[in-house]
Amino acid sequence: MKNSRNQNFQRLDKSQLSIHALTDDLDDRDYWFSKSPQKRLEHIEMLRTLNYGHLASSRLQRLFEIAELS
Repeated sequence: MKNSRNQNFQRLDKSQLSIHALTDDLDDRDYWFSKSPQKRLEHIEMLRTLNYGHLASSRLQRLFEIAELS
């Protein structure tokens, strides 16, 4: 069953991917700075969902431990 929130995301077009060195001067920074913070967050959420799938919406497990001082 698909999450209704995920239906708004497009599938990744792998033919449009390219790999660059971190030292390359690209226009990506200017492009993303031209977008609103809301649009940038929406894109981050889309990338997170693409990477982690249904696990992206699961919560982190809480761990609680009591340590006694000696």
